[in-house]
Amino acid sequence: MCKRYAFLWLLSALAPLQLAAQDLKKTSPYDSAHFDLFHPVPRNQLRELRPDRPGVTESPFTVDAGHFQLETDAVRLINSREDTMRNRDFHVAYAVAKMGLSRRTDLQIEVPLYSIGKQRGEHQSEWDKSRGFGDLAIRVKHNFLGDDQESPVAMGIVAYTRLPTSKQARNGSIEGGLILPVNIMLPHKWNLDVQIESDVNYDQEQRNHYLRVMPSVALDHEFSDLFSFLVEGVTQWDAEHSGWRSSVNLAPIFSINKNLQADFGAHLALSKEMDREFFVGFTFRR
Repeated sequence: MCKRYAFLWLLSALAPLQLAAQDLKKTSPYDSAHFDLFHPVPRNQLRELRPDRPGVTESPFTVDAGHFQLETDAVRLINSREDTMRNRDFHVAYAVAKMGLSRRTDLQIEVPLYSIGKQRGEHQSEWDKSRGFGDLAIRVKHNFLGDDQESPVAMGIVAYTRLPTSKQARNGSIEGGLILPVNIMLPHKWNLDVQIESDVNYDQEQRNHYLRVMPSVALDHEFSDLFSFLVEGVTQWDAEHSGWRSSVNLAPIFSINKNLQADFGAHLALSKEMDREFFVGFTFRR
């Protein structure tokens, strides 16, 4: 009798995912077709636009093979604090350009076109300023599960390396990391995203590399074909700080059409040394 109740409970727990899977099968544009960089997916068969922005938690979905996608901050203001130092950075056109290489893999180039940085100590009256082109990053994303939206769960991996290409705002050495994003489609147009990111960053003042770990979770709801809203929790630990630093991120998202999305939002710090950010951006697919 206990086994029978356990079996019935398991079926009821899986029912929402089964319903979501049935909905996905109705909308998935793929069955057995094969596409690559030189054999693009027909435009009338493109998957739903699923960019990495606007949150820290990225998407496990890749760009359709043979297609280009641009995700950019039109503007982003970042306020941060490091011991007695205050930093204020203003980014303009911080872009990530993506190209779909195959059915489950895309190549990404992160290009910080222009930034203005200001730094001031506790007893300083004037800001020290810097400006210019940022450090270039090369990223590769591969999807292991659910890229064609054939199931309610999707999983991928992003590997990246950042190059010290900026003379004005460079970190001073090569950095890199891995990102593991997971998406779970819930009933009633809810989406749950979970991610773990691990990086090796460089401290130019100390002249050494250090490890950072940053888990995050995001929940978004599609209120209509035009409007959805994202709520996200992010925390991070690194070898140069004690304890965890956390923030709550909020972002309205506007799906203007199947290939254009706009967003804006804020990262609200829950810890003294966590960044406070405000941004406006968009995603465009061609």
